[in-house]
Amino acid sequence: MATVKDQLIENLIEEDKISQRKVTIVGVGSVGMACAISILLKDLTDELALVDVEPDKLKGEMMDLQHGSLFFNTPKIVSGKDYRVSANSKLVIVTAGARQKVGETRLDLVQRNVTIMQSIIPGIVSHSPDCKILVVSNPVDILTYVVWKISGLPATRVIGSGCNLDSARFRYLIGEKLGVHPTSCHGWIIGEHGDSSVPLWSGVNVAGVPLKSLNPDLGTDSDKEQWKSIHNQVVQSAYEVLRLKGYTSWAIGLSVTDLAGSMLNNLRRVHPVSTLVKGFYGIKEEIFLSVPCILGRSGVSDIVKVNLSAEEDTFLKKSASTLWDVQKDLVF
Repeated sequence: MATVKDQLIENLIEEDKISQRKVTIVGVGSVGMACAISILLKDLTDELALVDVEPDKLKGEMMDLQHGSLFFNTPKIVSGKDYRVSANSKLVIVTAGARQKVGETRLDLVQRNVTIMQSIIPGIVSHSPDCKILVVSNPVDILTYVVWKISGLPATRVIGSGCNLDSARFRYLIGEKLGVHPTSCHGWIIGEHGDSSVPLWSGVNVAGVPLKSLNPDLGTDSDKEQWKSIHNQVVQSAYEVLRLKGYTSWAIGLSVTDLAGSMLNNLRRVHPVSTLVKGFYGIKEEIFLSVPCILGRSGVSDIVKVNLSAEEDTFLKKSASTLWDVQKDLVF
Protein backbone atom coordinates (compact mmCIF):
# COMPACT_ATOMS: atom_id res chain seq x y z
CA MET A 1 0.00 0.00 0.00
CA ALA A 2 1.37 3.41 -0.98
CA THR A 3 2.38 5.71 1.87
CA VAL A 4 1.32 9.33 2.12
CA LYS A 5 4.82 10.31 0.97
CA ASP A 6 4.57 7.99 -2.05
CA GLN A 7 1.23 9.53 -3.01
CA LEU A 8 2.47 13.09 -2.52
CA ILE A 9 5.85 12.88 -4.23
CA GLU A 10 6.72 11.14 -7.48
CA ASN A 11 10.46 10.49 -7.73
CA LEU A 12 11.79 11.21 -11.20
CA ILE A 13 15.53 11.59 -10.57
CA GLU A 14 17.67 9.91 -7.94
CA GLU A 15 19.24 12.69 -5.91
CA ASP A 16 22.95 12.81 -5.22
CA LYS A 17 23.24 11.41 -1.71
CA ILE A 18 26.65 12.90 -1.02
CA SER A 19 26.65 16.46 0.31
CA GLN A 20 28.65 18.95 -1.75
CA ARG A 21 29.25 21.38 1.13
CA LYS A 22 29.07 19.29 4.29
CA VAL A 23 30.39 20.87 7.47
CA THR A 24 31.10 19.03 10.71
CA ILE A 25 31.50 20.80 14.03
CA VAL A 26 33.27 18.86 16.77
CA GLY A 27 32.18 20.13 20.17
CA VAL A 28 28.71 21.50 20.95
CA GLY A 29 29.71 23.87 23.72
CA SER A 30 29.11 27.61 23.55
CA VAL A 31 31.69 28.16 20.78
CA GLY A 32 30.61 25.20 18.69
CA MET A 33 26.97 26.22 18.76
CA ALA A 34 27.81 29.85 17.99
CA CYS A 35 29.65 28.53 14.92
CA ALA A 36 26.70 26.31 14.04
CA ILE A 37 24.00 28.98 14.14
CA SER A 38 26.19 31.50 12.31
CA ILE A 39 26.98 29.01 9.53
CA LEU A 40 23.31 28.04 9.19
CA LEU A 41 22.15 31.64 8.98
CA LYS A 42 24.77 32.34 6.30
CA ASP A 43 23.55 29.33 4.24
CA LEU A 44 27.10 27.99 3.91
CA THR A 45 26.30 24.27 4.10
CA ASP A 46 23.82 21.75 2.75
CA GLU A 47 24.52 19.33 5.60
CA LEU A 48 25.64 20.11 9.14
CA ALA A 49 26.95 17.34 11.40
CA LEU A 50 27.55 17.79 15.12
CA VAL A 51 29.87 15.55 17.14
CA ASP A 52 30.37 15.52 20.90
CA VAL A 53 31.01 13.09 23.75
CA GLU A 54 27.92 14.13 25.74
CA PRO A 55 24.97 12.34 24.07
CA ASP A 56 22.11 14.19 25.77
CA LYS A 57 23.44 17.68 25.10
CA LEU A 58 24.39 16.62 21.58
CA LYS A 59 20.90 15.35 20.78
CA GLY A 60 19.29 18.36 22.41
CA GLU A 61 21.36 20.85 20.40
CA MET A 62 20.65 18.95 17.18
CA MET A 63 16.90 18.89 17.84
CA ASP A 64 16.87 22.58 18.76
CA LEU A 65 18.49 23.45 15.41
CA GLN A 66 16.29 21.03 13.47
CA HIS A 67 13.17 22.66 14.90
CA GLY A 68 14.35 25.95 13.43
CA SER A 69 14.83 24.47 9.95
CA LEU A 70 12.01 26.56 8.53
CA PHE A 71 14.12 29.67 9.04
CA PHE A 72 17.25 28.69 7.10
CA ASN A 73 18.11 26.70 3.98
CA THR A 74 20.17 23.77 5.26
CA PRO A 75 18.09 20.64 4.62
CA LYS A 76 20.00 18.18 6.80
CA ILE A 77 21.27 18.43 10.37
CA VAL A 78 22.65 15.29 12.01
CA SER A 79 24.61 14.39 15.12
CA GLY A 80 26.42 11.51 16.78
CA LYS A 81 29.25 10.46 19.05
CA ASP A 82 30.63 8.23 16.29
CA TYR A 83 32.74 10.01 13.67
CA ARG A 84 30.91 8.14 10.92
CA VAL A 85 28.36 10.94 11.11
CA SER A 86 31.08 13.31 9.82
CA ALA A 87 31.82 11.24 6.70
CA ASN A 88 32.55 13.16 3.48
CA SER A 89 32.84 16.55 5.16
CA LYS A 90 34.39 19.36 3.14
CA LEU A 91 35.22 21.31 6.31
CA VAL A 92 35.61 20.10 9.88
CA ILE A 93 35.61 22.74 12.61
CA VAL A 94 37.20 21.62 15.87
CA THR A 95 35.98 23.54 18.91
CA ALA A 96 36.20 20.73 21.47
CA GLY A 97 38.62 21.07 24.32
CA ALA A 98 39.10 21.91 27.95
CA ARG A 99 37.60 25.32 28.65
CA GLN A 100 39.85 28.17 29.64
CA LYS A 101 39.55 29.06 33.32
CA VAL A 102 39.52 32.56 34.79
CA GLY A 103 43.14 33.66 35.22
CA GLU A 104 44.45 30.90 32.95
CA THR A 105 46.31 31.85 29.78
CA ARG A 106 45.69 30.04 26.50
CA LEU A 107 49.11 28.43 26.78
CA ASP A 108 48.22 26.89 30.16
CA LEU A 109 45.59 24.84 28.38
CA VAL A 110 47.89 23.12 25.96
CA GLN A 111 48.77 19.70 27.34
CA ARG A 112 45.21 19.05 28.50
CA ASN A 113 43.95 19.68 25.01
CA VAL A 114 46.61 17.66 23.20
CA THR A 115 45.10 14.48 24.65
CA ILE A 116 41.66 15.54 23.45
CA MET A 117 42.96 16.10 19.90
CA GLN A 118 44.44 12.59 19.89
CA SER A 119 40.95 11.23 20.49
CA ILE A 120 39.32 13.36 17.78
CA ILE A 121 41.54 13.74 14.73
CA PRO A 122 42.06 10.12 13.57
CA GLY A 123 38.29 9.57 13.37
CA ILE A 124 37.81 12.75 11.37
CA VAL A 125 40.52 11.97 8.82
CA SER A 126 39.50 8.34 8.34
CA HIS A 127 35.95 9.37 7.36
CA SER A 128 36.81 12.61 5.52
CA PRO A 129 40.31 12.21 4.06
CA ASP A 130 39.85 15.14 1.68
CA CYS A 131 38.54 17.61 4.26
CA LYS A 132 40.03 20.83 5.53
CA ILE A 133 40.31 21.11 9.32
CA LEU A 134 39.75 24.47 10.98
CA VAL A 135 41.07 24.41 14.54
CA VAL A 136 39.42 26.80 17.00
CA SER A 137 40.31 25.18 20.34
CA ASN A 138 42.89 27.04 22.41
CA PRO A 139 45.81 27.49 22.49
CA VAL A 140 44.95 27.50 18.81
CA ASP A 141 48.41 27.92 17.26
CA ILE A 142 49.98 25.02 19.11
CA LEU A 143 46.90 22.82 18.72
CA THR A 144 46.86 23.49 14.98
CA TYR A 145 50.41 22.15 14.87
CA VAL A 146 49.31 19.14 16.92
CA VAL A 147 46.33 18.48 14.64
CA TRP A 148 48.57 18.75 11.57
CA LYS A 149 50.98 16.18 12.99
CA ILE A 150 48.24 13.77 14.08
CA SER A 151 46.20 14.11 10.88
CA GLY A 152 48.93 13.55 8.32
CA LEU A 153 47.17 16.10 6.09
CA PRO A 154 49.07 18.76 4.13
CA ALA A 155 49.72 21.86 6.23
CA THR A 156 47.66 23.91 3.76
CA ARG A 157 44.53 22.00 4.80
CA VAL A 158 44.99 22.37 8.57
CA ILE A 159 44.21 25.95 9.53
CA GLY A 160 43.98 27.68 12.88
CA SER A 161 41.37 30.40 13.40
CA GLY A 162 44.32 32.39 14.73
CA CYS A 163 44.27 36.17 14.63
CA ASN A 164 41.19 36.56 12.43
CA LEU A 165 39.21 37.50 15.54
CA ASP A 166 42.07 39.54 17.05
CA SER A 167 42.17 41.59 13.85
CA ALA A 168 38.39 42.05 13.95
CA ARG A 169 38.63 43.32 17.52
CA PHE A 170 41.52 45.58 16.45
CA ARG A 171 39.50 47.09 13.60
CA TYR A 172 36.43 47.53 15.81
CA LEU A 173 38.44 49.43 18.44
CA ILE A 174 40.19 51.58 15.81
CA GLY A 175 36.79 52.44 14.36
CA GLU A 176 35.40 53.23 17.80
CA LYS A 177 38.27 55.65 18.46
CA LEU A 178 37.86 57.34 15.05
CA GLY A 179 34.06 57.22 14.82
CA VAL A 180 34.27 55.11 11.65
CA HIS A 181 32.67 51.72 10.91
CA PRO A 182 35.23 48.88 11.36
CA THR A 183 34.80 47.67 7.76
CA SER A 184 36.40 50.96 6.67
CA CYS A 185 39.29 50.60 9.11
CA HIS A 186 42.07 48.35 7.90
CA GLY A 187 44.67 46.79 10.15
CA TRP A 188 46.21 43.43 10.91
CA ILE A 189 47.28 41.51 13.95
CA ILE A 190 49.62 38.59 13.33
CA GLY A 191 51.63 36.11 15.38
CA GLU A 192 50.20 34.20 18.33
CA HIS A 193 46.47 34.31 18.96
CA GLY A 194 47.05 35.60 22.45
CA ASP A 195 49.32 37.61 24.66
CA SER A 196 52.29 37.93 22.27
CA SER A 197 50.26 38.92 19.19
CA VAL A 198 51.74 41.63 16.97
CA PRO A 199 49.79 44.70 15.78
CA LEU A 200 50.98 45.96 12.39
CA TRP A 201 50.69 49.67 13.06
CA SER A 202 52.68 50.39 9.89
CA GLY A 203 49.73 49.15 7.80
CA VAL A 204 46.77 50.65 9.68
CA ASN A 205 44.78 52.85 7.31
CA VAL A 206 41.39 54.35 6.56
CA ALA A 207 40.53 54.85 2.88
CA GLY A 208 44.16 54.20 2.02
CA VAL A 209 45.41 56.92 4.39
CA PRO A 210 48.08 55.40 6.69
CA LEU A 211 47.45 56.61 10.23
CA LYS A 212 51.23 56.68 10.76
CA SER A 213 51.42 59.42 8.12
CA LEU A 214 49.19 61.51 10.37
CA ASN A 215 50.81 60.42 13.63
CA PRO A 216 54.36 59.04 13.23
CA ASP A 217 54.34 57.90 16.87
CA LEU A 218 51.26 55.71 16.31
CA GLY A 219 51.41 52.60 18.48
CA THR A 220 54.58 53.61 20.32
CA ASP A 221 55.11 54.50 23.98
CA SER A 222 55.69 58.15 23.04
CA ASP A 223 52.30 58.46 21.30
CA LYS A 224 50.30 61.16 23.12
CA GLU A 225 47.05 59.70 21.75
CA GLN A 226 47.83 56.32 23.32
CA TRP A 227 46.91 54.18 20.30
CA LYS A 228 49.03 51.41 21.80
CA SER A 229 46.29 50.89 24.40
CA ILE A 230 44.07 49.54 21.61
CA HIS A 231 46.30 46.51 21.19
CA ASN A 232 46.32 46.04 24.96
CA GLN A 233 42.52 46.02 24.81
CA VAL A 234 42.59 43.41 22.04
CA VAL A 235 44.81 41.15 24.15
CA GLN A 236 42.73 41.62 27.29
CA SER A 237 39.28 41.58 25.70
CA ALA A 238 38.85 37.80 25.69
CA TYR A 239 39.90 37.62 29.33
CA GLU A 240 37.42 40.39 30.15
CA VAL A 241 34.54 38.65 28.38
CA LEU A 242 35.57 35.42 30.13
CA ARG A 243 35.45 37.19 33.49
CA LEU A 244 32.09 38.81 32.79
CA LYS A 245 30.09 35.97 31.21
CA GLY A 246 32.21 32.88 31.81
CA TYR A 247 33.13 32.15 28.18
CA THR A 248 33.45 33.75 24.76
CA SER A 249 31.18 32.59 21.95
CA TRP A 250 29.48 35.00 19.55
CA ALA A 251 32.49 36.85 18.17
CA ILE A 252 34.50 33.67 17.61
CA GLY A 253 31.46 31.99 16.02
CA LEU A 254 31.13 34.87 13.58
CA SER A 255 34.88 34.87 12.89
CA VAL A 256 34.88 31.12 12.15
CA THR A 257 31.91 31.59 9.81
CA ASP A 258 33.86 34.31 8.00
CA LEU A 259 36.70 31.82 7.42
CA ALA A 260 34.33 29.00 6.48
CA GLY A 261 32.69 31.21 3.88
CA SER A 262 36.02 31.96 2.20
CA MET A 263 36.83 28.26 1.94
CA LEU A 264 33.43 26.79 1.08
CA ASN A 265 32.70 29.49 -1.50
CA ASN A 266 36.29 29.59 -2.82
CA LEU A 267 36.40 33.35 -2.30
CA ARG A 268 40.21 33.61 -2.07
CA ARG A 269 39.96 36.33 0.54
CA VAL A 270 42.95 37.22 2.72
CA HIS A 271 42.69 36.36 6.41
CA PRO A 272 45.22 36.38 9.27
CA VAL A 273 45.03 32.68 10.15
CA SER A 274 47.42 30.27 11.76
CA THR A 275 49.52 28.34 9.25
CA LEU A 276 52.94 26.68 9.07
CA VAL A 277 55.46 29.53 9.00
CA LYS A 278 58.76 27.64 8.98
CA GLY A 279 60.99 29.42 6.47
CA PHE A 280 59.09 32.72 6.66
CA TYR A 281 60.36 35.85 8.42
CA GLY A 282 63.49 34.00 9.51
CA ILE A 283 61.52 31.45 11.58
CA LYS A 284 63.32 28.10 11.60
CA GLU A 285 61.01 25.97 13.77
CA GLU A 286 57.93 24.00 12.74
CA ILE A 287 55.36 26.27 14.29
CA PHE A 288 52.01 27.69 13.29
CA LEU A 289 51.44 31.45 13.56
CA SER A 290 48.98 33.85 12.02
CA VAL A 291 50.10 35.64 8.87
CA PRO A 292 47.90 36.95 6.03
CA CYS A 293 46.78 33.92 3.98
CA ILE A 294 44.60 33.51 0.90
CA LEU A 295 41.81 31.06 1.71
CA GLY A 296 39.85 29.08 -0.86
CA ARG A 297 38.48 25.61 -1.51
CA SER A 298 41.93 24.02 -1.06
CA GLY A 299 42.56 25.77 2.26
CA VAL A 300 45.61 28.05 2.36
CA SER A 301 46.69 28.54 -1.24
CA ASP A 302 49.14 31.41 -0.71
CA ILE A 303 50.78 33.49 2.01
CA VAL A 304 50.88 37.25 1.45
CA LYS A 305 54.33 38.73 1.99
CA VAL A 306 53.99 41.66 4.38
CA ASN A 307 56.80 44.17 4.75
CA LEU A 308 57.32 44.43 8.50
CA SER A 309 59.06 47.24 10.28
CA ALA A 310 62.15 46.27 12.27
CA GLU A 311 60.17 46.45 15.51
CA GLU A 312 57.31 44.35 14.10
CA ASP A 313 59.77 41.75 12.84
CA THR A 314 61.35 41.55 16.29
CA PHE A 315 57.97 41.14 17.98
CA LEU A 316 56.94 38.41 15.52
CA LYS A 317 60.10 36.43 16.26
CA LYS A 318 59.40 36.88 19.97
CA SER A 319 55.88 35.56 19.45
CA ALA A 320 57.32 32.54 17.63
CA SER A 321 59.77 31.90 20.48
CA THR A 322 56.97 32.12 23.05
CA LEU A 323 55.06 29.34 21.30
CA TRP A 324 58.14 27.21 20.58
CA ASP A 325 59.12 27.26 24.27
CA VAL A 326 55.87 25.46 25.07
CA GLN A 327 55.53 23.37 21.90
CA LYS A 328 58.99 21.80 22.10
CA ASP A 329 58.11 20.08 25.38
CA LEU A 330 54.79 18.61 24.25
CA VAL A 331 54.19 14.91 24.63
CA PHE A 332 51.89 13.32 22.06
